[in-house]
Amino acid sequence: MPHVIVYDCEFLTAPGAPQRFWNGPVDPDPIIAQIGAVKLSLDGKILDTLRLHVHPVGRDGTRQTPDPLFIRLTGITEEILDADGIALADALSRLVTFSEGATLWSWGKDELNMIAVSCWIAGITPPMTPARFANACDLLLKAGMPLEDVHKTRSNTLAAYYAVDHPPLRGHDGLDDALCVAYTLQHLLRTGTLSAADFERP
Repeated sequence: MPHVIVYDCEFLTAPGAPQRFWNGPVDPDPIIAQIGAVKLSLDGKILDTLRLHVHPVGRDGTRQTPDPLFIRLTGITEEILDADGIALADALSRLVTFSEGATLWSWGKDELNMIAVSCWIAGITPPMTPARFANACDLLLKAGMPLEDVHKTRSNTLAAYYAVDHPPLRGHDGLDDALCVAYTLQHLLRTGTLSAADFERP
């Protein structure tokens, strides 16, 4: 059975940075510190998961110190990055291997807002082309979710919107946010609201 990847990235932030689109004079660049991914078969089975911590390296080549707000939101501390963090290029290479050629779906466009930006700042070439990525919001529109609800629903609240039962998840964790979307897609596949054909790309 074919599969897809549902993924989510956590990236550096600070108080007020989202409202300023990370353009303030002391705002961090929105570079990746964590990637979470779920391998979902198109008959509705969760096959595997992946959580990677990434050393957030800035434009000057030095590792960036996460703001206390980022640590509060994500639970990703300097100690976790010291123990588990890997280079962005290595993390993306592991994501490529994990994907096994499948399309990667995120709630929104993480490939533009995080992966492309992070690769540019790190001075590396993204290992996957834009055609490999897709916006899971499009799937929910196919499933009949009103556009206004798509706009106001976050990845970590999507399962609650559909009243999908699942194990406890932490918002702003890359894997848990990806799981929240994956559990929802699993539910929609199992109920026949979505089919494997809905995941086909042009």
